[in-house]
Amino acid sequence: MAIRVAVDAMGGDYAPDEVVAGSLLAAKRLGVHVLLVGREEQLRRYLQDVPAEARVELLHAPDVVEMGEHPTEAVRTKPESSLVKAIRLIKDGQADAAVTCGNTGAAMAAALLVLGRVRGIARPALATVVATGHGGRGMLLDVGANAECRPLHLVQFAHMGAGYMERTYGIERPRVALLSIGEEDTKGNALVLETNRRLRASGLNFIGNVEGKDLPKGVADVVVTDGFTGNVVLKTAEGMAEFLFDELRRAVAAKPWNRLAGLMLLPELRKVRRRLDYTEYGGAPLLGVNGIVVIGHGRSNARAVANAVRVARDAVRNGVLDVVRSVAESAPARVPDGGSEDSREGENGED
Repeated sequence: MAIRVAVDAMGGDYAPDEVVAGSLLAAKRLGVHVLLVGREEQLRRYLQDVPAEARVELLHAPDVVEMGEHPTEAVRTKPESSLVKAIRLIKDGQADAAVTCGNTGAAMAAALLVLGRVRGIARPALATVVATGHGGRGMLLDVGANAECRPLHLVQFAHMGAGYMERTYGIERPRVALLSIGEEDTKGNALVLETNRRLRASGLNFIGNVEGKDLPKGVADVVVTDGFTGNVVLKTAEGMAEFLFDELRRAVAAKPWNRLAGLMLLPELRKVRRRLDYTEYGGAPLLGVNGIVVIGHGRSNARAVANAVRVARDAVRNGVLDVVRSVAESAPARVPDGGSEDSREGENGED
């Protein structure tokens, strides 16, 4: 039976055009069954020429959560929105995963309200896979789910990230690092200092602190930080990649002999651009909620949407949810039923 992925067809800067195009591409190439959730009257025209045997199904949702809306309020006042309904399909057993390129805060709020946290996990984290040197890849988390964190949260992020990389990419004993302003254990703010101490005793393959310049070098398989810092790092990396290729394009066009050199290098430059292009990586899984939810970039085009569906499919295939549940049961950072201040906040606090 094909894996069923519910897609919020109305979420994103280029929805529904690019989202539908990406969903159709995913259904064709990945063998998944796509459940397109959105306003039927808008979406029906995109499916007029789609053959009957295509694995695409349209589910009506009259409301849309806009990008600028307050996340929790939007989720609570628009239960029939495409975003909420897509995630609810997981809860109802009609979908194995959900994908949205819409309001990130609303997606997290919907996942928490509809699916809930995995028992023992204090807070979910957005985890993104990024390109590193020599053709490698690494995971950075959190990249936007939690602007403020406690040491407990970062330790749990490290356990979830390590489990994901091990199960998805077959990396034994993934190298875990903590993002800081220096490599020494004595560098960093209070959050980093205490998290470093806890990671040393976590049982993970913790290699210590890394600086921002180390991220592209592939020195670690998993790098943890708070969601505010992680989001800034991710957006800066995206901007620098775009800047680099814009400058290369200008340099190649500047003189005739530069254009000749550019033509010779074009195949290799295309490979590099593909590795640095965020659309290749699709979306970020929200680790720690009781279901597979992948959140794509708001600027996602059809290619990015198709790759986000691929991330969701692979997470289902690789049993990522079981990995997170195992982490919650066995990791020393597990949230108990009561006790410490961190535990009480993790179970009852608002994100």
